[in-house]
Amino acid sequence: MWRWRSLKRLRGRSNLMWRGKAVVLLSLAAVAAALSVACTSASEATAAPSVAVAVTPVARMPIQQWVRTQAVLYPLQQAIITPKISAPVAHFYVQRGDTVHAGELLAQLENSDLKAGNEDAQAQLQAAQANYQTAVAGAIPAALKKAQLDVTAAEQAQANAQTIYESRKQLFAQGALPKRTLDQAKVNLTDAQNATALAQQHLQALERGGHSAALREAAATLAGAQARAAAAAAQLSFSEIRSPMDGVVTDRPVYEGELATTSSPLMTIMNLAQVVARAHLPADQAALLRPGAKATLTGPAGKTFPAKVTIVSAATDIGSTTVQVWAQAANRGDALRPGTTVTVAMLARTIPDALVIPASALLTDTSGATTVMVVGADHHAHSRAVTVGVREPDAIQILKGLRAGEPVVSVGAYALADDTPVTVTPVKSPQP
Repeated sequence: MWRWRSLKRLRGRSNLMWRGKAVVLLSLAAVAAALSVACTSASEATAAPSVAVAVTPVARMPIQQWVRTQAVLYPLQQAIITPKISAPVAHFYVQRGDTVHAGELLAQLENSDLKAGNEDAQAQLQAAQANYQTAVAGAIPAALKKAQLDVTAAEQAQANAQTIYESRKQLFAQGALPKRTLDQAKVNLTDAQNATALAQQHLQALERGGHSAALREAAATLAGAQARAAAAAAQLSFSEIRSPMDGVVTDRPVYEGELATTSSPLMTIMNLAQVVARAHLPADQAALLRPGAKATLTGPAGKTFPAKVTIVSAATDIGSTTVQVWAQAANRGDALRPGTTVTVAMLARTIPDALVIPASALLTDTSGATTVMVVGADHHAHSRAVTVGVREPDAIQILKGLRAGEPVVSVGAYALADDTPVTVTPVKSPQP
C-alpha cells in the first residue's frame, strides 16, 4: 500500500517536470520565431529593389533659342480692285479662281457715253492743232509786213546819210565845202537815225500785240484741247478693268449687269507665290528677333515651309500691347492658303557653348523650382537644384547646378525620391 502511494507520488512529480520543460521549449520556440521574422524584415529592408532608369550625360554643345507662336497667313501681294467710275458691268472675262496676269483685261463696264465724249474731245484737238499750224506757218498780216519794210528802208536811209556825212566831213576838212553843207549833212543823218528808231519801235509793238499774241492764243487753245482729249481718253480707259499684277481671282462679288460703284470692290486679286505669316508677340519676345532671321511655318497638315523674318514692328499695338512680326515664305504648290492659322517658329539666337540636358530630365515642382536627378557613384539618384536658360521642346540649357559629363536621369525621373537606388541604362547625349 505504501509502495503504491509512493509510486503515484513519483509519477506526479515526473508529469510536473515534463510540463515545465514543455513551457520552456515553447517559449524558446516563440523567441526564435520572432527573431527569425525580425531578421527577415531587416534583410528585406536592406535588399530593397533598385529602380530602372535611363541616364544621359550633360553635354556641352550649341543650342538655338526659337520663338514659337500662332500666326495668320496673308498674301504678300493683294489688290482689291475698285472701279474709278460708276457704271453697269457689261462683261466679265474671268471667274473666281482664274489665274490672271498683269495688264490682262478682267471686265468691261458700259462706256457708250464715254466713247462719244472721247471722240468729241479728239475732234476738238484736231481743230486746235490745225489752227495752231495756221498761226505758225500762215501769211504775216499786212501791217506787220509793212512795218518790217519800213524798218528795212529806214535802216538803208540811215546808212546812206551816214556815208554822205562822212564824205562831206572829209571835204570840209580839205576846205572844199562850206561848213553849212557839213551841218546839213549831220542834220540829215540825225533824222535818218530817228526814223530807223521809230520804225523799229513800231515793228516791235506790232509783234508784241499782234502776231505773237495770236500765236500764244493758238498755243493755249491747243494745250486746252490736248488736256480735254487726255481726260476723255482716261475716262474711257477707266471702263476697262485690268489686272495690276499676276495672281489669282479670289473674290468677285458683282455679277454682269449689276452697277459697279466707286465705293464697292469689284474683285480681289491675290499673288499666292509668296505668303506672310503675321504674328503678335509680347514685347520681350519680339525684342529677340531681327529682320532676316531664319523661320519656319507649319501648316495644319503638319508640313513645314522655310521662311524668314521680314518685319519686326517698331511700335507696340496700344490695344493688345503686342508687337507685330512678319515671316515670309515661298508658297510651294499653293499649299498655304491665306486666312489659315499656322505655327511660326523664328530663330532668336544661337548659343555656341552651352550645357544641355534632354527636356525630359528637367523636373519642375508646383512652386516653379527646377531640379534634376543626378546618378552618383553609389548608384543612387540624388536631387539637385538647377538654373535654367533656353528652353526648347527637346533640350534645355543649364546655367547653374551641373557640370559637363554628369549623368542625369532622362527617363524615369518623375516621382523618383531622393537617394533612390537605380539601375542605369545609358542614353546618348542630345545632338547639336
